[in-house]
Amino acid sequence: MKTSTLFLILFVLIVPRQASAQYDFSDELYYDHPITYEMGASVAMMNCFTDLGGKKGMGKNFYKDINFSNSQIAGSVFFSTFYKYAIGLRAEATFGKVKAADNSLESVKSTTFGRYDRNLSFQSNIIEVMLALEIHPLYFRSYKQGHKIPRVSPYLMGGIGFFSFNPQARLDGQMVDLQPLRTEGQGFAEYPDRKPYKLKQFNIPFGLGIKYKATPLYTVSFECVSRMLSTDYLDDVSTTYIDPNLFSHYLSGSQLDNALKLYDRQKELDPSHVPQPGYERGNAAKNDSYFTFNLKMSFVF
Repeated sequence: MKTSTLFLILFVLIVPRQASAQYDFSDELYYDHPITYEMGASVAMMNCFTDLGGKKGMGKNFYKDINFSNSQIAGSVFFSTFYKYAIGLRAEATFGKVKAADNSLESVKSTTFGRYDRNLSFQSNIIEVMLALEIHPLYFRSYKQGHKIPRVSPYLMGGIGFFSFNPQARLDGQMVDLQPLRTEGQGFAEYPDRKPYKLKQFNIPFGLGIKYKATPLYTVSFECVSRMLSTDYLDDVSTTYIDPNLFSHYLSGSQLDNALKLYDRQKELDPSHVPQPGYERGNAAKNDSYFTFNLKMSFVF
């Protein structure tokens, strides 16, 4: 018998049996080794809670103020390691965008207490890396080898992240960076309590999800993750209007011109508007946040 023929026979007889055994074992029981790994990607919808836009009232009233029309496409890649499927450590990089605008409130402007008339807007790209812990409660009862593994698993997650952002606004058809304009007097001697904000900061991601073991090697998850931020300047809006005469003491050229146009845009809607230093521009009592709804797909090995 030729060697090639013998090899073919052995392949047909042995490989399917091994594959079947692996399938049965991984589908019903744990892998022999208690540690497994997953690598995957997700597509997501990213949105935010800030001082701008929303739906009604005074803003940032959690789900009641979500404006889903502002949602932007986002995505991520991740790598996870699990102990008996129950406890996982995940490293993930997320890329997305957030935006909001007061003019989205036009249809309900009589209920917005001046938010529509404020007429501010922003958008910002988001780049984030996180390290998160996943807890799958249903898998704890399956610690003992030989116990059947549920194919559907709700879970909790939380950790620490590091993200970059850069709020911008559209002016005369161009996108203008807002942070260098110091629109609320950040860094001005006249406002010593208003420090320039950093465009790279830590956050605290937390959320919940549900995971489906589609096959022994592939999983699909749906997950909602919110980020707790330590800044109220995701949208470059936080506190009160400043005296516009101060901008010329700290800025010049195009930055001065842009700051005077973008710190108070009410005149675009009301030509008779007169700037009022000290008047509320944002709500400093609440920090901003952003969140994602993720559809995740991963390969188990």
